[in-house]
Amino acid sequence: MSATWRRARHGATLSLLFGALLFSGAAAGAWGGTVPAAVPRRSGAEAGGPQASGLSPQQAERLVASGDDRWAAYYSPQEYAEFAQGLDGEYLGVGLFVDREDDGATLVTELTAGSPAAAAGFEVGDRLLAVDGTVVDRLPVTEVVARLRGRPDTPSAGGHPAQPGSSVRLTVLRPGAGPREVTLRRTVLAAQDVAVDHPAPGVLWITARAFTSGVGEQIAAALRRAPERGVVLDLRGNSGGLVAEAVTAASAFLDGGPVASYLVGGERRELTAAPGGDTATPLVVLVDGGTMSAAELLAGALQDRCRAVLVGSRTFGKGTVQQPSRLADGSVLELTVGRYFTPAGHSPEGTGLLPDVRAGGPGSADTLALRVLGGLGGARS
Repeated sequence: MSATWRRARHGATLSLLFGALLFSGAAAGAWGGTVPAAVPRRSGAEAGGPQASGLSPQQAERLVASGDDRWAAYYSPQEYAEFAQGLDGEYLGVGLFVDREDDGATLVTELTAGSPAAAAGFEVGDRLLAVDGTVVDRLPVTEVVARLRGRPDTPSAGGHPAQPGSSVRLTVLRPGAGPREVTLRRTVLAAQDVAVDHPAPGVLWITARAFTSGVGEQIAAALRRAPERGVVLDLRGNSGGLVAEAVTAASAFLDGGPVASYLVGGERRELTAAPGGDTATPLVVLVDGGTMSAAELLAGALQDRCRAVLVGSRTFGKGTVQQPSRLADGSVLELTVGRYFTPAGHSPEGTGLLPDVRAGGPGSADTLALRVLGGLGGARS
């Protein structure tokens, strides 16, 4: 699926906010020194997080709604369970990636191999007309995804979260054919956040959609398996994730040294790349307004250390650190506790990162990336 409902509320993806790794424990080793370093797998509250655990859910929601903290977030216990599942690179759904066209139509843009949607014969280009009888034309993609996943706050869910095996009824229209109804059963699927392609001779194109568990090593493994004359790392639309995974990805292209620093409570700490990365292969990093948080951390490190040429458009501008506290009823409140900085000392917060080479649009960015890579000696003509 192409988004989650949380993106509409916060401008970020559910389960991929920068500070969530402290609570989940999934990024043990990402904080406090060279990666990987052993640190306790503890929750934010246990680790001395914001003194918010004594708040009621109502007080927490009012605090978030006040707008004083741009990145504050409140999660019910069920929402945070999905949060943790997302950090592990999994989600409950049917395997459809969807997007909304300019005319309001919702189209299938990608299918997860082996998913219920793929087994039912869905194809890229199919138009999704309705989910459980609700017409989805002109609905935000985030709401369509919420209905496909059966979130408890969607009408068809009746206030209860969907479970593996629960059904969802879709009305779909294929070009040249009439509408048809298909009932699918939800299952837990791998997010498939890394894709590898070879768009031109000598070019390795790695797309990272999010930094969920294992993504950093997948990027490093792709580089090891196919040594090329040039690499394009596509971070467009990557709304961040686990900082440890972004540092692992940086380590694939750096031979030690700084990746970022973060400032919390007046104390500055360093995130450092592991030694032995590939520092010779020409590298272009694609970025856009959807590149944020941990993805900006990675792009900023590669740019500041002159390891890559950034191509595209200005990134989103999320350079803050959130730390979560668990409330008495099991819900979770995240509050901003600091911000991070690139190796040169810049914070992306509010301004984003500027690319070295600006692109006019999505189509032109792909072509421009290959052209720049060729200029670096990283592609065969």
